[in-house]
Amino acid sequence: MSTTEQRVAVVTGAARGIGAATAVRLAAEGRAVAVIDLDEAACKDTVDKITAAGGKAIAVGADVSDEAQVEAAVARIVAELGAPTILVNNAGVLRDNLLFKMSVSDWDTVLNVHLRGSFLMTKAVQKHMVDAGFGRVVNLSSSSALGNRGQANYSAAKAGLQGFTKTLAIELGKFGITANAVAPGFIATEMTKATADRVGMGFDDFKKAAASAIPVQRVGEPEDIANAIAFFTGEAAGFVSGQVLYVAGGPLD
Repeated sequence: MSTTEQRVAVVTGAARGIGAATAVRLAAEGRAVAVIDLDEAACKDTVDKITAAGGKAIAVGADVSDEAQVEAAVARIVAELGAPTILVNNAGVLRDNLLFKMSVSDWDTVLNVHLRGSFLMTKAVQKHMVDAGFGRVVNLSSSSALGNRGQANYSAAKAGLQGFTKTLAIELGKFGITANAVAPGFIATEMTKATADRVGMGFDDFKKAAASAIPVQRVGEPEDIANAIAFFTGEAAGFVSGQVLYVAGGPLD
């Protein structure tokens, strides 16, 4: 494939938040984008935003933790857009609770979406990257990978994605495929609003409190993460692989 041809990008969990911002940004970079979410209809706003700006995108409904749905989704993307060579594993859910209150279902749901989902999506897409001799995989980790009260499941999943990313980089590098992880700090999304609701704080107060502890004195926006992902997925980032980039407004341990 020549670099003048339009590359096909897949972004999971792209109906809203970081995923939507990433899909829009990659489309602006000239990619054709498959916008995946559990509910295909929920992807309409993201797709409409891309197409209104002159980009190319399709909405695809799939549960990324379901092998058959993932395979069907990727087959549809190949048929409608072409072989995907950029994958952003962003789909995620929260089931926060302290360990003694956390149900097995809460654990399994979070690990299945984040880890199993990223595994299934990458496995389904990597064959197209190998054939093309080019690939970019970006997995969404989190500052919670360093540990966060009430998030044993989420923290474990996000830490696991870092190990997954580094192993992908080692295994797939010889095929022209890079794998990196972006680990957001506090980003203003519906997911962080849900956390504010859980702890009984208004979202504005929650953001203000978070910003006071961040060196740049503001919380992140979805576009801040999309910018980092755009770098990792670019043609010029071929010598950057197996890295974890914390995008958190300051250093983290």
